[in-house]
Amino acid sequence: MLFVTLLLSMSDPAIAKKRAKDEGVLLSITVLDSKTGAPIPTAVIKHPEEIDPHRVNEVSGKWQATELFFPDGSEMPFLPGMTIQLEVSAPNYITNIIQYDIRSRRNNVPVPLVPMDLNTNNIEIPIIPFPRDQERSGGGVGPAN
Repeated sequence: MLFVTLLLSMSDPAIAKKRAKDEGVLLSITVLDSKTGAPIPTAVIKHPEEIDPHRVNEVSGKWQATELFFPDGSEMPFLPGMTIQLEVSAPNYITNIIQYDIRSRRNNVPVPLVPMDLNTNNIEIPIIPFPRDQERSGGGVGPAN
């Protein structure tokens, strides 16, 4: 019986699943460091109309979806021919706003982020005087009452 099941599973050709009319195509975004080419595990991706951003996979730096869900309960499937705008950001990197035209397949988008220059040696801290910091004039030391 095991032999027949194995034989049947090997003889079936791979049948591609046909996409429904309103079903979105897979969009895959990989967030990379522009200097090293390494994935950024702390990156997030957000549509301008969304409230909460989507986190990328910590190992691969990749985010995948076929649709977005908005706070009002509506959804936006990724359909071929549409243009989508996304904000890609990560701590210590400059935010990158991308605009992408969805195709019917192979929607693999690499997004490089440029690291911020966090050189703090040249930052001058301003001294802001407050009125209470000024010396009092007159009056000497006396009783508190």
